[in-house]
Amino acid sequence: MSQLVLRDAVRADWPSLLALNEESVHFLSPMDEEKLAAWSNAASYLRVAEEDGQIAAFLLAFRKGDGYSGVNFRWFAERYDDFLYVDRIVVAPQFRGRRLADVLYDDIEAFARARGIARVTCEVNAEPPNPVSLRFHARRGFRDVGREGYAGKIVTMLERPL
Repeated sequence: MSQLVLRDAVRADWPSLLALNEESVHFLSPMDEEKLAAWSNAASYLRVAEEDGQIAAFLLAFRKGDGYSGVNFRWFAERYDDFLYVDRIVVAPQFRGRRLADVLYDDIEAFARARGIARVTCEVNAEPPNPVSLRFHARRGFRDVGREGYAGKIVTMLERPL
C-alpha cells in the first residue's frame, strides 16, 4: 500500500517540479530554475504530494501582496481585496486518476481559511480548451468571473468563495 505525504516543497524537489511543469507546459507557462527560485521565494504556498518517495504532484499559489506579477494574477488583484491565486497545479501522468488534485485543493483551501482568505482563484484555458481542468474546477465549486485573451489564447478566470 502506497503512502501519500503532503509537504512544503524544498530545493531538492526542484528538478522534479521543473520536469513535471515541462510535461504539461502546453497548459502552463514555461518555468525554468530561475523562475522557480524567484517564485518559490515569493509564493505563499508551494507544496508537493509525494507518493512512496516520488513527487506525484505540486501546487504553486500566490496571495495578493506576494512579490509576483503574472498577468492573470494582476487581473484578480485589480478586482479583489484578498485572494489566493493558484498559478499552477501539475499531476504526474502516472499518478493521474488518484484524486491528487483534490487532495492539494483541499489543502490549499484549508490553508486559505486558516489565514482568513475569502477566496481561491485561478484561470483555465478556454481557447485552446482544457476540458479536464474546467470540469474539475466546476466540480469543486469554482465559478466563471471573466475571460481574458493574451499570448494567442483565451482563459476563463475562476474563483471559489470559501
